[in-house]
This record gives sequence, structure tokens and C-alpha cells, in this order.
Amino acid sequence: MKRILALIIIIAISIYAQSDRELLKRADGFMKSDSKSNHFRAYNDYKNLYLRAIMSEDEKLKTSALKGIVKSGKALHIDISQYEQELANKKPKVSSYKAPKQEQKPKQIENQNIKITSSHKLQNIKWRDDRLVLKFDKKLLNNQINYFTLYDAKEQRYRYVFDIHASMLTDSQSLNRQNIDRIKIAQYNSNTLRLVIEDSQKVRISFKKDSDELVVHMVASAKNKSAKSIKNVVANTKKPSSPKRVDRDKTIVIDAGHGGKDPGAVGYKNYREKVVVYEISKELKNILKARGYRVYMTRDSDKYLKLSERTVFANKKKADVFVSIHANAVDKKNAHKAEGIECYFLSPSRSKRAERVAAKENSADLSEMNKYGKDTFLNFLSSHKIVASNKLAIDLQRGMLGELNKNYKVKDGGVREGPFWVLVGAQMPAVLVEVGFISHPAEAKRLVDPTYRKRLALGLANGVERYFEKN
Repeated sequence: MKRILALIIIIAISIYAQSDRELLKRADGFMKSDSKSNHFRAYNDYKNLYLRAIMSEDEKLKTSALKGIVKSGKALHIDISQYEQELANKKPKVSSYKAPKQEQKPKQIENQNIKITSSHKLQNIKWRDDRLVLKFDKKLLNNQINYFTLYDAKEQRYRYVFDIHASMLTDSQSLNRQNIDRIKIAQYNSNTLRLVIEDSQKVRISFKKDSDELVVHMVASAKNKSAKSIKNVVANTKKPSSPKRVDRDKTIVIDAGHGGKDPGAVGYKNYREKVVVYEISKELKNILKARGYRVYMTRDSDKYLKLSERTVFANKKKADVFVSIHANAVDKKNAHKAEGIECYFLSPSRSKRAERVAAKENSADLSEMNKYGKDTFLNFLSSHKIVASNKLAIDLQRGMLGELNKNYKVKDGGVREGPFWVLVGAQMPAVLVEVGFISHPAEAKRLVDPTYRKRLALGLANGVERYFEKN
């Protein structure tokens, strides 16, 4: 508790280094930019101002900060409902009805705002044979997908474009596929996600909307590509792994969940989470060290660590990434139903599922701070690492699925946001990995199988490398 109070005091001192007016002016300036990175900077500044206003009991500053949080949060598709509610409660009755009347004429603006808040979110991207699968957080509607083709006669390039009314928290991503020159997915504008498939020859494209998934089937032309095209493809595929030594000059901290007096989940045949995740963590450490990384584990034996001690350790080691490994569980009644691997990154936004999982993982340290205190601290500290941690989570999820599905049929639980206390305070991208359900009979048997654990660890290592290659 003393460490947390000291940390809050240090944060408060650093926040007061700039005047309210300067910080507000800077945040407003960031919001005028079209850059998503600047919008995140603005969001952080507004959150800092909000905390300052609470500490100084400055209601005027608090109102300005809340307005900024709501504006920047909407632009970034972050859940800011609690701040909207607080802002609505602060507005005098006279002014709260005046503003909408003035803004009701341009109906289009209202509709755009509604679209943004109700927009679907891309959860993960994966390959299923020669099909690219984009999974969203809810069912897709027919009018959300717009597909068209373009041909550049001068460059002799074919482009196949999908515009999807949705959003993603990560920056643009390039995907690799044999015989196709380029596949890229990016946020085209605030409410449009764009997938572009590009090649020097025609590609046969078909697609279908399957509930919350968009499945794109692509078959490259059977004709031989020109020597120039082949040369380009070879160059592109080799490029990410070329500077081996430089890319691997990184520090990774692996956190095996639970330990000692805290067994974690106890599942099928009394398999214990703390044992399973420790063994996987050791395998991951060995693989990453063999590849040239500096690797540390928060615990190297069956000992108990507080959640806050784990990120303190990672910060002291100046880690580039922090990976906390856990195993999921449900009650016996639902044990046969719940299965799959998931990756979570820290965010104030949360689903009921994320809250359930977080409650299980957070329970070990309930003594340190009550729920309200944790939520307040979480909201303040997490925002500046959301994007980087989301990228890392996606790469770890893809790495595990890519390796495990070669020999096993593994359910993809997706990449999710969640309020995990073990990730709060990490000064680097941080992800919590749920390697499977130890309560599920079949999945639990795999998790205690050394061969399966090695493959899972290999998938995680590949995900870490993919993250460093792209970032």
C-alpha cells in the first residue's frame, strides 16, 4: 500500500511540472492533428488534467478535462461512458439542453457520432488454409462491407479492396501470403477499416460473412510471375528477419502466474494452474534465450509473489515486453463447454467475459487496494500503453494458433481488453496470456503434456519475434 501511495505521489509531482493552461493547450493542439498517435497523446494529457483537477478541487478544469477525455476517447474508440456520465451530471440544466438544439440541424454529424460509438471492433486476424479470417466483436451486418476492385494500367497492378464499417486499436498491419505481393489492413478513416490485396496478376477473390467473421478466400494466378516480381517477393519475405542481432537486443520478462500458497485455478484431475504455467514459462525462456534475447522470469521456483511485485521486477530489468502466463478455468457444470486460448491487454474498457477472467486473476491481491481504488488507478495508468500492448497480444495469439494448429485443433478465444491488476504499472507493452482451460478435460490433458507445452511456448516465442520485427 505504501509503494502504491508513493507511486501516486510521484505521478502527481510530475503532472504538476506543467501549468494547467499549458497542458490543456497542448492537448487541444494534439486533437487538431489527424494522427492517431497525437490523439492518444491528447487523451493522456486530458486524463492527467482530470487527475490534477480532482486533487486541486478545480471544477472548471475538471469540466475541460472531461470534455477532452470524451472527445479524444471517441476518436480512439475507447470506452469513455463513465466520463460522459460524469460530464452530463456536471452540466447545468440550462446549458445541457441548449447545446443539442444548436447542433440538431446538421443531422449528419449526429449520425456519424452514433456510428462511431456503435462501430464493430476487429478482434483478431488469422489464416484458415487459403482463407483470411477477420473476426469482430459482434455479428456483421450486410451493409457494413463494401468490396471493389481497382486496376492501375500504368503500374500493371491489381487491387482488391474491402471497406468495412469497423475499427481496430492497432496501427496498420502487413500480412504475408505465398504468391501474393501485398496484403495490408489499416484504419482508413475513423469508421472504416480497409483491407487491400495487391498483386501484379489477377487474384481470384471470393468472400462470405459468417456471423461475426469476414472470410476472404484468395487464390493467386497459376501463371508464372516475372523475374522482377519474384525477386521482390523474395526480398520482402527475407526482410523482416535480416538484422537478427539488432532485433534480438531486447529484454523480455516472463511472469508465470500464481505460485506458492496461491495455486491459481485447480482444474481437471486437480491439475494446478501454477504448475502448468511455470513449465510453459520455462520452455518459453529457453527458446527465447537460445535465439539471443535477454530473458528473466519473475519467479524461478514455486514461490508466492504479489501482483504488484511482478511489474516492479519487470521495470527494474528495463524489459521491452512483459508476458504474464495463466490458465483459465470455469466451474464443473460448464467444464466441457469452455475451451480455447486468449490474450488480454490492459484497458479500462471491458466485457463481461473479461471482467470474469480478470476477477479470477486479480483475486490474489485483493488486500492491496479496493475495487474503486484499483479502477481509478487503472484508468489513469493504462491509456498510453493500450496500442502497443494490443499489437503484442495480437502477435502472441497468432503465434500460438499458427504453431498449435499444425498438430492440434485449438479454439481461438481472441484478443480482448481487460482490467488485469498484474499488468498495471508496467512501463512496457504488457499482455496476459490464457493458454487454455485447465478445467476442460481434453485441454487440461494437453496442458500437462510436455510436447504440447513446447509447441505452445514455441508459438509464443514466434509471436514475440513477430512483434519486434514489426515494431
